[in-house]
Amino acid sequence: MLRVILWVVLTAITILYVIRYAERVKADPSRSILERETDGVEGPTTPEPLTTRQKWTLVVTALVFLVMIFSVIPWSSVLPVEQDYPFAWELGWWFPELTALFIIGTILVGLVGGLGEKGISQAIAKGAGDFIGPAIVVMLARGVTVILNNTDTIDTLLNAMENAVVGASEGVFAGLVFVVNAGLAALVPSSSGHAALAMPLLAPLGDLAGVGHDLVITSWATGAGWMRMIIPTNAVLMGGIALAGVGYNKYGRFVLPLMGILAGVTIVILVVAALF
Repeated sequence: MLRVILWVVLTAITILYVIRYAERVKADPSRSILERETDGVEGPTTPEPLTTRQKWTLVVTALVFLVMIFSVIPWSSVLPVEQDYPFAWELGWWFPELTALFIIGTILVGLVGGLGEKGISQAIAKGAGDFIGPAIVVMLARGVTVILNNTDTIDTLLNAMENAVVGASEGVFAGLVFVVNAGLAALVPSSSGHAALAMPLLAPLGDLAGVGHDLVITSWATGAGWMRMIIPTNAVLMGGIALAGVGYNKYGRFVLPLMGILAGVTIVILVVAALF
């Protein structure tokens, strides 16, 4: 319920912020942040209709994702039946099987799309190359956790952080988790690497502060997600604004006031949730 409330409130604030900006620009186009960048840019053009090959490519892609969704759902636990064992048709797939599924799906999409053997190989190599950076970050973050555990350094850190939160209310702790994880997300842009680094510390500290794990995870997720909306090391963010043809400086001018509002509202909601 807390995440639903956060989603509704933050989405509403964002919509109102964008509408207000649009109304200001409509009334005075000179107030547009992108005014200079849009000078001389042609208006929207009618997109070319999809070819038959492109349509079949989309169909194959959709089927791969449908199989993925079907294969990971524990149907015997989801369906309203009294059964302690999986159905015969329940696949129970996870990472090894899903890896094989996506490899097969990639090859099928390449064949249907007419890439050919060479094109498929190049596309797979290029796609795998995009994941080298996040994979290294996850590996290094896991390495930090292993070193902290094997040298008992994590116990020292937990003791120091425990002393820092002793006497603090649940609400203060929830707000601090948001702030601390926003900073960690700036240093570790990979969500998996960030979780591997932070969660071994946050979970026991939440127990010490009397904050439930669900609220700790929500505070972690909101803090990390908030930072990834503005940090330039986020590949998804930078790729998105690059595709939109917007400079990062222009994006920052537009979004920073909004992010300040979202951070304040999020912390207030987390604090209230921790107290009640």
